[in-house]
Order: sequence, then C-alpha cells, then structure tokens
Amino acid sequence: MEALHVVGVFDLETTGVDVRADRIVTAHVGVLDARGLVLRARDWLADPGVPIPDGAAAIHGVTTARARAEGRQATEVVAEVVAALRELFDAGIPVVAYNAPYDFSLLKYEAIRHGVAPILSPSPVIDPLVVDKAFDRYRRGKRTLEMVAAHYAVTLDAAHEASADAVAAGRVAQALATRFAPQLPPSLDELHTSQIAWARAQAASLTDYFIQIGRLEADETLDGSWPIR
Repeated sequence: MEALHVVGVFDLETTGVDVRADRIVTAHVGVLDARGLVLRARDWLADPGVPIPDGAAAIHGVTTARARAEGRQATEVVAEVVAALRELFDAGIPVVAYNAPYDFSLLKYEAIRHGVAPILSPSPVIDPLVVDKAFDRYRRGKRTLEMVAAHYAVTLDAAHEASADAVAAGRVAQALATRFAPQLPPSLDELHTSQIAWARAQAASLTDYFIQIGRLEADETLDGSWPIR
C-alpha cells in the first residue's frame, strides 16, 4: 500500500450513540506526519443545544453547563468541521476515523440539521477497527480504541478526548500499515474499497453470532454500511 506519509485524523465526542439524534460536543481534525507527529490540529467545543446526559459527560468530561458557557454555536462548529474534512479529502489526504461510520454518520446528520451541505461519500477513509479485524480476526479481547492502541504499542493518554482519540487512531492506522504492508491493497483507493467489503462481512459475522446467543432475533441484521450510514 502507499506509504502513509501524511494522514488526517478525525474524532467526535457527543451527547450519545444515536447518530441520527445525538449531537456533537467536541471535535478534532488534524494531520499527522509519517512518524505520527502532529503537523496540524484543530479542536472544537460546541454548545449542542440540548442537555448533555450525565453518562455522556462522565465519558468525555464536558457538562451541559460547560458547553453552554464555553461552547460555540453548533451550526458554526458543524460547518467548520465539515470544511476541515473537505479540505483534507480534496487534497487526497486519507482521513483516519476509528469506527468511521459513527463519526461520519453523526456529522452527516448534524450537517443536515444545521443546513450545512453534508459529506455524503467521504473518501479515502482508513478505519483501524475494520482493518485490525480483517487482518487479526481471531485475536481475543475487546476492540475498543484503548485495547487496540495498547496491542499496537500506541500511547493513549486521555481516552475519550476527541484530540487524544483522533491522534491515537491515526498512529494505530500507521502501525497497521507497517505490520500488514505485504497484505494490504496497493493504493489508498483500493484500501477504501476493500474496507467496504470487510465491514459488510464483519457485520454479517457479528449478526450470526448475536443471533446464536439470543442478542438479536433471527430476522434482525446489523448494518454493515461503511464508512457512512
């Protein structure tokens, strides 16, 4: 695969896990060099316009009071995050997002909500969660960013801060590119296309497992769309 000399990184912290209904609280878009050092970085704190549930605040540390006092208008934040990502994609820079369908889908619905033209087909995207599962399918243990970062010896000092998570995900992507270089597709575009198929297969496999253990009904399926739903 093409060497990851420069990668974009993207992460959101939000009011919850429903990509259609929940809102952005913090965001990070940055660029890493080939060594994983930060070349550019931008962070946003938004007032989401709705109360931040205590459970979400406990994860990322931003309370409703803080967001209202220090956060910028959500419309401005959403527009600027979309613009920052468009700039990277337009330059042909791949954007790393861990569990990409969550962040890109939530951003899409936020953009629609605030009258901002959404990014409907982000590309090229690198999702370390999908790539790790594809090449180390049978490794035991959880596939949270914290666990996967530790497996690839990537430091994650402040988990669930958008900036820390984004940078760690970018460094995990670079570690994966080094570890599995001979097996990876030869270009970023081909890697992007391969991840679409890998994510679909991973969702189908997880669907079968959840049906077996009774977590899903026989007629239910998990959405394997990638990198956006």
